[in-house]
Amino acid sequence: MTDPIFELAIDLPPQGSGKLLRVLHLQLRSAIVNGRLHPGTRLPATRQLAASIGISRNTAVALYDLLQSQGYIDIRPGAGAFVARYASQPPPPADSQADSRLNPFWRNPPSLSPPFQPPYRFDFRIGLSDTSNFPFQIWQRLLLRSQRTLAKMPSHYADPQGQASLREAIAGHVSFARAVACQTEDILVTTGIQQALDLLARILVTPGQTTLAMEEPGYQPAKIAFIAAGAKVIDIPVDNEGICVAQIPSQADVVYVTPTHQFPLGHTLSMSRRTALLEFARQHRAVIIEDDYDSEFRYGSYPLDALQTLDRNGLVFYLGTFSKCLFPTLRLGFVVMPAWSRQALIAAKRFSDWHSPALEQETLASYIAEGHLARHIRRMRKVYGERHAALISSITHHCDDLLEPISAACGLHLTALLKDNRLQAEDIAERAADIGIGLYALTRYPIAESGLNGFAFGLGMIDREDVDEAIARLAETMRDERS
Repeated sequence: MTDPIFELAIDLPPQGSGKLLRVLHLQLRSAIVNGRLHPGTRLPATRQLAASIGISRNTAVALYDLLQSQGYIDIRPGAGAFVARYASQPPPPADSQADSRLNPFWRNPPSLSPPFQPPYRFDFRIGLSDTSNFPFQIWQRLLLRSQRTLAKMPSHYADPQGQASLREAIAGHVSFARAVACQTEDILVTTGIQQALDLLARILVTPGQTTLAMEEPGYQPAKIAFIAAGAKVIDIPVDNEGICVAQIPSQADVVYVTPTHQFPLGHTLSMSRRTALLEFARQHRAVIIEDDYDSEFRYGSYPLDALQTLDRNGLVFYLGTFSKCLFPTLRLGFVVMPAWSRQALIAAKRFSDWHSPALEQETLASYIAEGHLARHIRRMRKVYGERHAALISSITHHCDDLLEPISAACGLHLTALLKDNRLQAEDIAERAADIGIGLYALTRYPIAESGLNGFAFGLGMIDREDVDEAIARLAETMRDERS
């Protein structure tokens, strides 16, 4: 067995002081008791210890004998000396006032959605895509090819802005899919949509001064990112045309919206509201964060132009993610940023995590450039469209007196509100779980005090063939509860 390297700093007393053994004993004993030398750690052999710190071997032997006699180390013949199992002591209780040093927001951080239960037979969870239809063999081939390419390159950190190949592919993708006009230099690659929100909060928020206006109900993680950065948040109501622009106060510096598929209700921001929102931003020198998640999966109608497409004043940050159209664990997203913000946003990314994983970026770049992403989206648009239609049909057939679906032109979930106020969505969801239906009430997703009484039905985790049976069972459960 190779002897370990002894890296603990040892201070020797002046030569001839007569305190050598006592000083060495106190230092090693302190390191063991305080946990710097963990239980089970193998100590250097006495000969190696003597040579490394400049003492005689007899002193080293005497030191180990003393520590062993006091129970701090175990000496095993033929194996060596080890820190005893119970030699260390627990650290003293933490200062009860220590948390006062934390940012007040993080002393009691908010919890997001409670953990999901194990998969149900009928699973309507939202925010997840159907990975059973994803072409992992193609992805694996591209991943291995990217790995071979990167292996030939000298070791280095990648560009904080993102791999040039991926930024070029994203620029082409959003131009084709959403008519978003941008160049490679306008793209910042992020580790998912949440990092994009965090970085924007860093560069746009002056603590205690900046005001964020956002939809109510809305996407809670966006609100958390900005509150944590020190912003004041104002909730703006939503109707069937999207965010009520007329109610946004003039002091709003930033407006966060999900215009294509409002989260969680599913409304599309009307063209008149889009125009009004852009005019508000121009008049009040505000910026808009456009979270265009779920826009790839539309059903029938052609989507309205993105706010970024309509913007003529460089006031819109356009956010996108690949978690929904590919798979959630990929953790790659992007921001199309106005030129004036580029330097600050890239710097924020660099000081956050330097750059997103280069291997996954190169793989995704090839996946997009070779047309696999477009083909996969077309295929999944049909799959989700069939599930969406089946869900609407089943709710109409089985729950016409119980649920009111909210029309949605796209997205991976459908929201429906309870018609009977005697029924509570949370109670229904609990009863549904008992019969194998994973049904999530709107209150499961912390969306302030909206008081919405209904459900968000996800389309990613349930097969079309199972939708009707699930809704029929749900209808029976609701009628039992009502009676």
